[in-house]
Amino acid sequence: MTVVYLDRLNERQRQAVEHGSGVGANAEAVALLVIAGAGSGKTDTLAHRVAHLIVSGIDPRRILLMTFSRRAAAEMIRRVERIARRVLADRAQALVGGLNWAGTFHGIGARILREKAAEIGVDPAFTIHDRDDAADLMNIVRHDLGFSRTQERFPLKGTCLAIYSRCVNSEQPIEEVVPQHFPWCGAWGDELKELFGAYVEAKQQQNILDYDDLILYWAQMMENASLAAEFSGRFDHVMVDEYQDTNRLQASILLRMKPDGAGLTVVGDDAQSIYSFRAATVRNILDFPDHFTPQARIVTLDQNYRSTQPILAAANGVIELAKERFTKNLWSDRKGGARPSLVTVPDETSQAGYVIERILENREMGVNLKQQAVLFRASHHSGTLELELTRRNIPFVKFGGLKFLEAAHVKDLLALLRFVENPRDRVTAFRVLLLLPGVGPKSAQAVIDHIGESPAPFDSLADVEVPSRANGHWHDLLDVLHSLAAHEVPWPAEIARARTWYEPLLERRYDDAEIRKQDLLQLEEIAAGYASRERFLTELTLDPPQATSDEAGSPLLDEDYLILSTIHSAKGQEWKSVYVLNSVDGCIPSDLATRNAAEIAEERRLLYVAMTRAKDDLHLIVPQRFYTHGQSSQGDRHVYAQRTRFIPNPLLSLFERKAWPASAYGAQARAPAQGPRVDVAARMRSMWR
Repeated sequence: MTVVYLDRLNERQRQAVEHGSGVGANAEAVALLVIAGAGSGKTDTLAHRVAHLIVSGIDPRRILLMTFSRRAAAEMIRRVERIARRVLADRAQALVGGLNWAGTFHGIGARILREKAAEIGVDPAFTIHDRDDAADLMNIVRHDLGFSRTQERFPLKGTCLAIYSRCVNSEQPIEEVVPQHFPWCGAWGDELKELFGAYVEAKQQQNILDYDDLILYWAQMMENASLAAEFSGRFDHVMVDEYQDTNRLQASILLRMKPDGAGLTVVGDDAQSIYSFRAATVRNILDFPDHFTPQARIVTLDQNYRSTQPILAAANGVIELAKERFTKNLWSDRKGGARPSLVTVPDETSQAGYVIERILENREMGVNLKQQAVLFRASHHSGTLELELTRRNIPFVKFGGLKFLEAAHVKDLLALLRFVENPRDRVTAFRVLLLLPGVGPKSAQAVIDHIGESPAPFDSLADVEVPSRANGHWHDLLDVLHSLAAHEVPWPAEIARARTWYEPLLERRYDDAEIRKQDLLQLEEIAAGYASRERFLTELTLDPPQATSDEAGSPLLDEDYLILSTIHSAKGQEWKSVYVLNSVDGCIPSDLATRNAAEIAEERRLLYVAMTRAKDDLHLIVPQRFYTHGQSSQGDRHVYAQRTRFIPNPLLSLFERKAWPASAYGAQARAPAQGPRVDVAARMRSMWR
C-alpha cells in the first residue's frame, strides 16, 4: 500500500504514525508514548496516525480518540479526512465519518454512562451540573447541615467544591488533600466529610451528575472486570492527546481498559504539565512506560517548526535544569534570529512603557497587533499595562474573562431547559422560580418542596399559591413548561419558545437587555447543531463557548488588537512576538507556589511554556520594583525584585541583556498637569477626513 501521504512527516513523526499499525517492523502491539515538544507538529502527527490506521484497514468505529476540548476533536477529524482523502479519495468522508468515538474525557464519559446507566444503578435521564450549579447545590447542602450558621469561618461553597473535586480526581482522602492544598480548612475535616456525603446523596436524589462524576463513575465501572473487558474489546486503538494534563482518575481508566498496553497511544509533553491546580499530575506521563511489560515504546518529537533556534536554546536551557524529565532538546531549521531579550526596567510603569514601545515598533515593521502577545503568571499582573494601553487607545483582548455559560442571562435560559429535562434538579428549579417578580427564596423553596412530593411535578404546579405579583408570569411559566415537556414544537425550535418566554423577564432585570439578547440568539444558533435537547444540554455543559458577546466585543470594534493572556490560557497558542511580564521571583515562580519541589518544578514549566509560544521575538521583562497584591502576610506592598531563579547566571549568555531607561517614558507618565495638548479644532477636522 502506498504511504506517499506520509512523505511530509519527519522521521520521528513517521515512527509514531506507523507504530503498531500492522505496517512493516512497527507492527508490535506495545503501548506508545509520544513525547511531543512544543511546536513539534503534535496535532498533525496524531491526525496522521489516525488516518494511517483507517487507511490500513482499521475500522474507525473501533478507534477511541480523546482530546481536551470538543473543538480539538472536531479539528482532528477534519485533518484526518484531508489526509485520508489523498489515498481513499471519495471513500474517505464515509470512512472517517465512522470515527464517532472522538471527544473529551468528560464527553465520552457522559456517553458511556447514559449507555450503561441501567447496569450501574443510574437513571439515564440524569442532568449534568456545571461548576457553578454544583457549587450552588453544595451551598444548599451546606446550609441544610447548619454549617453556614457556625460562629467560626466554615469554608464557602466554592472552596468546599474545590476540596471535593481534588479528592475525587487525585484519588486522595481529605486527610491528605486539606493539609497540602487547603491548610486554612484543617479544622473542618469531619464536617467536610459529612458535607460531601450529604452532597453525594443530594445529587443521587435529584438525578444529577457533576463534572467529576462523569469520570468517577466511569472509573468505577472499569473496576468491574466484565465491563472493563467489554470496553477493551470494543476498541482496537485508544489514543489520548495532552496526556500530561490528565489526573490520576483518568489514567486509571486507560490502564484498566488496556492493561497490557496493546493499542494504547498517549501523546504529550512533560515539560508542559502546568495544570496541577486541576489535579492533573505530571507523574502520569513520567511513569507511563513502566506500567506495561514490555515497557511502552517512547518516540520523541524534538524538531520545532515554530521558533528560531536562539529562542529554543534559551527555552532548552531553562527546562534542562529540571530534576526529572524526559530528555528532549528542541531544535529548528530556523537558525537565524536574535537571542531572547532579558530586559531590566525600574518598575511596572516602565515595564508597560517598554512593552508598548516594542509593540508599536513591531507594528510599524509589519507585525500586526494580534500577532503579538503579552503573557503573565497571574491576571492582575497586567493591570498597569492595561491602563496604559487604554490611555494610548491601543485595542486589546484579555483571555480569561467571563465565559459564555457564566453569564447570568445565558444560565437563566438554560435553567428553564434543564428544569424541563429534570424537575428533580432543585438548584435549577430554584433559579427558574427566582426569575419571576415577587418570588423570593422562601416561596421558591415552598414550590420546590411541593413538586418534589408529586409524581407529576409540572401538573402539581397548578395547585401552588404564588405571590400576587407573579400571577401573570406564573401562568406563562406553566404554559412554557408544559409545552416543552410535551415537545409541542420540535427541537431546536424549543429554544426559541423558551427565549420568547424569557425575554420579557430579561428586559425587567437588565438595562443592557438588547446586548444580552444577542447571546440568546447565538445560543439558538448553537442549538441548531444538536439532534436533541438532551444532547444540547450535555455537550454545551461539557464544552461551552468561550465568551459572551458583550465581553468579547472588543475585537469587533477594531480590525487589529493586542493579545493579553495568562500563561495557562496561552498554552497551545503561538505568536510572532511574545512579552513575558514580571520575570522575577515572587511572580515566576509565584510566592504562592514555592512550598515544595513539585510546585517549583511546575513553575519552571510555566516559564518554559511562555517562552516557547514565541516564533521570532521573545522579551522577558524584569522590573526591579513592583507592587504585590496580598501574596504574603505583609499584604499589598512595593517590593524589590530579583530575576527569576529559573534563569541563573550560567544561562545569561543565551539572552541579550538590556536595561531600559525610564526617564523618557516616566516624564510623560508622571506629569499629568502638563498632559497632552487638547487641540479641539484638529479633532473636528479629523472627524471628516
